[in-house]
Amino acid sequence: MKNVLFLCFALFFFATSFSQEIQAIDTTSVAVDSLYREDQFYAGFGFNLLLNRPEGIKQSGFSGGLHFGFTRDMPINKRRNKAIGLGLGMSINSYGFNLLIDEKENETTFDVIENNYDTNRLTNYLIEMPLEYRWRTSTASDYKFWRIYTGLRLGYVFWSKANYVAGDVKIRDKHLNALDNFRYGLTFTFGYNTFNFNVYYSLNPFFDGTLGDTVEEVGLNPLKIGIMFYIL
Repeated sequence: MKNVLFLCFALFFFATSFSQEIQAIDTTSVAVDSLYREDQFYAGFGFNLLLNRPEGIKQSGFSGGLHFGFTRDMPINKRRNKAIGLGLGMSINSYGFNLLIDEKENETTFDVIENNYDTNRLTNYLIEMPLEYRWRTSTASDYKFWRIYTGLRLGYVFWSKANYVAGDVKIRDKHLNALDNFRYGLTFTFGYNTFNFNVYYSLNPFFDGTLGDTVEEVGLNPLKIGIMFYIL
């Protein structure tokens, strides 16, 4: 997972920088486009935090994710510095914690891992649809500008896996029944030029279930904090 994140980061950083250099050259030789659109391809990576955790549940190891896709930029004023963005993309996320997830005969149990273990991770893949209100200081010939984008991100988990390994003991469950596959949350992006600070907070928890023999809800609301890159 770490290698994948690093490779994607390097590729998108190179592509973003190269695209901006080409755009800067084009403005000296091509007529200004009065109907320009901004930031239609996006890619980002970040750290995943789990909020609303029951007592005793802690994160461990590296929890991260990446997302990428296309957003149709639709300006809503004459200056074209305000727009609505509607897109489609994909997100890959991994979470390390001491919550044991086990499914048997379509019944899911959740327990706190008390003993040492080698790995315990939840991984999911999502199709996402961002909907944003966009404000920026761009012009038809200026490709370095401030931006503030905020809105909603809807998603659907099409693949999930819980993987627990402790010595010879291995528990692997795919397509978790207790996981709420429909995801929705708030997004906020702020930045200048290449690097942009991005936050996503899930409004609905991952799981519908209780911890062990208690009545405490498992919950777990993901909070992703990271960096976003945009390419025209």
